[in-house]
Parts: sequence; C-alpha cells; structure tokens
Amino acid sequence: RALAVLPVILFHAGFEWFSGGFVGVDVFFVISGYLITTIIISEMEEGKFSIINFYERRARRILPALFFVMLMCIPFAWMWMLPDALENFGQSLVSTSLFSNNFLLMNTAGYWDLASEYKPLMHTWSLAVEEQYYVIFPIFLLCAWRFGKNKLIWLILFISLISFTLSEYGWRQNSIAHFYFSPSRAWELLAGSIAAFICDHKGVKNNNGLSFLGLIMILYSILIFNEETPFPSAFTLSPVIGTILIILYADSKAFTAKFLSTKILVGVGLISYSLYLWHQPIFAFGRIYKQDQITDFDSYIFLFLSVFLAFLTWKYIETPFRNKTYFSSFKVFSFSSFMMIFFISIGLYFHLSNGVPSRIFTLDAYERSSHEIKITNLNDIASEKSIKHNPNNRHIYILGDSFASDIAYLFSKHKPNIKYTLVYSNSPTELICDARLIQKIDQSQISSIMFAYDEGFDSLCINNLINTLEEKAIKVIFIGTKQFGNNLNWLARLNAYERSSLCQSPNSKKINFDLRDALAIPEKNYFSFFSTFSSNGCFPITNTAGELLSSDRQHFTIAGVEYFGKQFFDNKNIMLAIE
Repeated sequence: RALAVLPVILFHAGFEWFSGGFVGVDVFFVISGYLITTIIISEMEEGKFSIINFYERRARRILPALFFVMLMCIPFAWMWMLPDALENFGQSLVSTSLFSNNFLLMNTAGYWDLASEYKPLMHTWSLAVEEQYYVIFPIFLLCAWRFGKNKLIWLILFISLISFTLSEYGWRQNSIAHFYFSPSRAWELLAGSIAAFICDHKGVKNNNGLSFLGLIMILYSILIFNEETPFPSAFTLSPVIGTILIILYADSKAFTAKFLSTKILVGVGLISYSLYLWHQPIFAFGRIYKQDQITDFDSYIFLFLSVFLAFLTWKYIETPFRNKTYFSSFKVFSFSSFMMIFFISIGLYFHLSNGVPSRIFTLDAYERSSHEIKITNLNDIASEKSIKHNPNNRHIYILGDSFASDIAYLFSKHKPNIKYTLVYSNSPTELICDARLIQKIDQSQISSIMFAYDEGFDSLCINNLINTLEEKAIKVIFIGTKQFGNNLNWLARLNAYERSSLCQSPNSKKINFDLRDALAIPEKNYFSFFSTFSSNGCFPITNTAGELLSSDRQHFTIAGVEYFGKQFFDNKNIMLAIE
C-alpha cells in the first residue's frame, strides 16, 4: 500500500522524478483485487459468505473517512472557488457519493475540462472503479462458484483478456475518456483476483529474484513513465505484473518483503487510504488559493499536512468505525444513507445554481464573466453572420478549433457587417497541409483567410500555403494562441473593486507556442495576443469593472469579447485582412 500511495502523492505534488507516479493507482487496483478475492474465497469455502456482510465491511472501511474529507472540502470550495469550479465540484460531490466519478470525468474530460490539479475530488475516480468492482465481482463469484475453482480462474482470465484488449483499443480511440473507463481497468483488479486463486492453491513462495524483479518493474514505471504514456494499455502490464510478482513470491523471508515490512512503510501503509483521500484536496485547494504556481516548499508543507491529517483520520475516523461495538450495522447503513443524501443535495444545489455566482458577482457581472453564457448569447449572432452554403459572396474564412470561434465572436460583436464562414478543424497540421483546402478555397469567393488554434501552428506547410494564397490575392492571417494564467480562482476572494484591471502571467507553454509561431510565420501574416495585450509579461484577466475576460483561462467571456475587440481590429495586419 505504501508503494502504491507514495508515488501518487509525489506525482500530484509535481516532483519531476516521479513522472509515472500515477501507476500507484494500478498497484492499488491489483492489491484490492487480491485482498477482496482472498476474503471471499476463504468465506465461501467455509460456507459463511454473505453479500450484506461484505458490503457492510466495505462501507465501514471506505465511507466514514471519505465522507469526512468531502465534508471538510465544502466550506473551502464555497469560499475559494469561482462559479464554474464550484459547479464542477458540486457534480463531483454527487458522482463521488454514487461511486461514479469516473463516469463524470469520462463525460467531461477533454478540451473544455477544468484542469485536474484544481479538482479536490478528482482522485475519487479510482474509488469509483473499485466500488463498481466490489458490487459486481462478489455476485459474479456467487453465481460462478458452482463451476469449481479451476474453471472459474479460466473464466476470470478470459474476462481479463477482453478487458485488456478493450484498454489497448480504447487509448487509441479516446485516451482521456478510457483512462477512467471501468471495463478498461477491470483486468487490473482481476489480475489481483487471479493472484489470490494462485496463492489459495500454492501459497506465497520465497523467490528473491522474482519478487525483486516485481519491485524493479514498479519502480521503473514510477520513474520512467510520464503523462504521455498511454494508460491503461500494454504499458500497464509493468506495474501490474510487478505487483503480482511481489504478492506471489515475497514471503516473509524474501528481501523485498523485508524492505516493504520496514516500520515507516508499514506505517504509511496503515494510513494509506486516508493519505490518498487527503492529498488531492490539500494540493488542489493550495493551488486554488495561490495566484502563482505552488513552489517546492509549498509541496513539502502540503505533504506534511496530508500525512498529519491522514494519521488523525485513520485514528479517530477509520479505526472506530470498524469496531462494531461502537457502530452497529444499522448505524453504519443509516449514517451512510444520510451522508449520501446530504452530499447529493449539496452537489445538486451547486450544479443547478451554476456554482452560486451570487457569492461573488452581481447577475449582470456574472453573465458577462461566464464563458458558457457567452456561447449561448453569441452563437445565434455568429450563425447569422456566417455564410455556410452559398459559394458566392463569401468574404472571410475563419478556420480552427474553439479558438477560431472566439475570433468569430469578435467579428459578430465588433464588425457585424462583415460576413464570414467558420470552419472547425482539430488539427492545424492536417488542415494547413491538406491540398483539398486550396481546392475548397478556389471554389469560393473570399478575400481573406484566418487560422486560430489553441496549440498554435507547428506546421512545415505554412509558408507554402501563404505563397499559394497570396498569388491568388487572398490575405492570410495566423492568429496566435491565448491563455489567462494557471489559476483564476484566487479572484473569488476579492471584492469587485479589487478585481478591477488585473493581469497575470500566461502559462509558459502557451507563451512558447506564441514565440515559436512568431519566429516561423512572416510578421505581416501573424497576430499575437500576448504581444498586443501583455504588459511586462502580464496578460489582462479582468476589465475595469472587475469582470472576468475568461472564465476557463482559454476562451473569451462576453466581457472578454468586448475588451479585446478594439485593439484586435486596430492591428494593421487584421485591418488589411478585412479591407
């Protein structure tokens, strides 16, 4: 357990050496599958297995500490979160209570998602996967037990292979969504179950070589893997097989067992569940509170606080609730039901009220500071100005991802007489280098074409495209990326007058994109938001009325559309393009 939880925490703390620390969750999955299956096999062989008793033990083990951490998160979320973030937190309260946070993340993950490091309950997706396993697997064993252990283990192996195949297929189709998908993760838990059947039949062996190899496989995954490594996938075999080798071959005499049995690791293992629960909220709220990114010193403080609170929670919440003398079965189920209803009610309130914006904004200021309301209010206008079917009378092409939509909103607000066509494309390289783009342009009567992408323009075809289009007397403008800093939630603690005309440094990654594109693209064909609007590296995030120019740190709000429009259209390159 210590080997599982420590890498996850150090990964979330941002320590680069632990770039693959997320594999600790995979180690947890194998351990859970092993322990639960071991318990069920033992009780079924003795003829005393009970589904109700099993669920009661899981409730005693999981729910009290989880609900306590969730309860402690609510006041800080109320005080420190902007409406969008609080709305998402409310959704997490509901989905965590129903052990379905992985499905929430599947459905919301991606381009428009809030950054995971600012989500206090982000980590409960793994609890959801485990709980779904706890619900289904005991019933499966009850139904399949009559086939005998030998056939049962082959059946589990067959299901595991299906799940593994799904994980390999899934990351190639939608890597973000399948990261949280229970069927893509089931083989990891079932791998632990298979290890339990093997141990039940042969016992734990003493093999220093194989158990040490298992430890090396886990450590290799932690130190070498990174966020670019597909997960779950064949790469996940490394921590999964490593964990199984330790389970099967590290008896008490093995070196690996002696190492993992040191007092400090055993102590961490004891509080590992509470430690896992606490670390994400502490780091998330720490990041939410600070205007700048957290420092290494901050991370050390948060680590100490996580361990301290985990110990207290283990001693005064976890341990007492496992004692039936203090808490009967009725009390446990009643408490669990009440707390689930409570969190679902609070979560629905945060969700349905759009994050209770009245905590921070007046109604008008909120509408002008909301990205979602901008889309609702301006989409109809944008559609009216956009000519999509008539090949004649087209004036401007605007091509790109959602950043291109922001450019269309600027036209709709500030240049309502100009007609344009908005064309969506996820990949600038595929679009810019596609010969069919020229053919499409030849079929239309346009004077200018504008490109706008979140990731900028890392393409070798840019100059060729510019030369080809300019030979046709078509002006070409590449519009640089934009970004409003790593965190905006600190604004929630300020009064309206304190929020007036604020700025902060954009994300360094986006600045590098802009610098790359400014060097690669001729000056007359490029527009930079950062160069145009930044002052000493500080990019505006609010207007004089204290309204947000972006609520998601990437896209304009209505106030943002108004704020950036004038200087955008005063730029000489833009002026020439729309003449």
